[in-house]
Amino acid sequence: MTIRIYDTLTKEKKPLQPVTSGKVGIYLCGPTVYDKAHIGHMVGPVIFDAIKRYLVYSGYQVTWVVNITDVDDKLINKANELGITMPEVAERNIQDYLENLAGVGVDQIDEMPRATECMDEIIAFTKSLVDKDLAYEADGDVFFDCGKDSEYGKLTNRTLASIQGEGGGAAAKKRSAADFALWKAAKPGEPSWDSPWGHGRPGWHIECSAMSRKLLGETFDIHGGGLDLVFPHHENEIAQSECCHGKPMANFWMHNGLLRRSAAGKIGGRAEREQGQGEPESVEQAAAQKLSRSKGAGGLADQIKQFGGETIRFFLLRTHYRSTVLFGDSEMAEAKQGLETFYRFFKRCERVTGESFYTISAATTREEGNFDPHGNAILAQAAEARNDFLESMDDDFNTGGGVSAMFELVRALNKTVDTAKLEDPSARSDADLSAFQRAAATLKELAATLGLFLKPVEDASGADDELAAGLMQLIIELRAEARKNKDWGTADRIRDGLKNLHVVLEDRAGGTEWSVER
Repeated sequence: MTIRIYDTLTKEKKPLQPVTSGKVGIYLCGPTVYDKAHIGHMVGPVIFDAIKRYLVYSGYQVTWVVNITDVDDKLINKANELGITMPEVAERNIQDYLENLAGVGVDQIDEMPRATECMDEIIAFTKSLVDKDLAYEADGDVFFDCGKDSEYGKLTNRTLASIQGEGGGAAAKKRSAADFALWKAAKPGEPSWDSPWGHGRPGWHIECSAMSRKLLGETFDIHGGGLDLVFPHHENEIAQSECCHGKPMANFWMHNGLLRRSAAGKIGGRAEREQGQGEPESVEQAAAQKLSRSKGAGGLADQIKQFGGETIRFFLLRTHYRSTVLFGDSEMAEAKQGLETFYRFFKRCERVTGESFYTISAATTREEGNFDPHGNAILAQAAEARNDFLESMDDDFNTGGGVSAMFELVRALNKTVDTAKLEDPSARSDADLSAFQRAAATLKELAATLGLFLKPVEDASGADDELAAGLMQLIIELRAEARKNKDWGTADRIRDGLKNLHVVLEDRAGGTEWSVER
């Protein structure tokens, strides 16, 4: 087993070799909580939740940190706009963020430090940079001196001369346009903390350097974030941390592609998602195209209710994490339709085994999941699908390839039900049933490493309306009566009409079942 990860800094895939053998530390840049979360905020957490699950499954002890930026110009402006305090703005949006994380099944985060709770560490980090003459104070502000870092710009291949820097009053205090704020002098009425340079608050970049050092050490394994954070945020993190400590900040810099609204529809969306694992978009392209609050994103809680949290999670995992993800109604419908393939199988599995798919006992570790097919056809197919899944995930956590392997396995399982007549207790063999159950357990094992199908969803078909259920039962009975009377025209018209409404009928030995495909 060798897990290889693409590193944005070196622009190559490298084998995972943890700083401490058997343990992996991950830091993912979290939200600035000035407003409610939107679906774009779920991309990184869902991806890294699956990554942590897979690493634990593969035998590693993992500590995953996601920070909260709860002091920032945007929070201050929002507090003034609403007439409440900055902590009140932060708290209500943190709760919204946590509820939405739970809604899409993200529950593997170990630490969620808040900037305001780490002020001592932030100030101490800033002071060490000043003491080492890597930063300077100017009228209560403190700036990192980029000219003191001979490697500045190595993450994005930028030169100091090419960096414009921020404008405003602070620009006149800088030695160079590229220099960035570590500490900002307090303005009247703003929240502030005491420091060696007077009352003020931290800059954005220093927060992450201080919090990651506090919880993961001076050098840790994986630093993640969206592609839009490569510059300036991660470039500046590298500069201040590596100059301070004289060692690499992280062994891997992982950047997920961003979510953008689809305009081309289903076909264009698929083409985008299948663009492979090459170089991601440029930072500039990502920033220009990403889905954000200002570009119509929002209402995440409503979207979770509309589509379902598992559908959103599946949608985000069915592509490689470095690809741009197109988001729109047609793409969500496509994801939901894909999920229905699994949900229909789960119903079938229960008919065959008498046991809910969700209660099947499955392996929880890579080693435990190994098995010998002993020449059995369905077990051989399950072993092959499992191997394809593991190879995909070992290759830079390619969840899209993993999902494809799961589809192959569920198709094989469905075929086995038909060929071995497993839904007919009088015709099936105990050996075929046992092999089917073992292969189904493999499907559950693989899905669990992605955080999928861990518990039943509420009426996965979307048919939770009692009236709709009653009407469908009436329609099914009318169709059955037409077939009994050999009125094939009426029976076919009912079936075809329902199909046009995305309602699929499945005739079984025990009766006819229906589901909605969206």
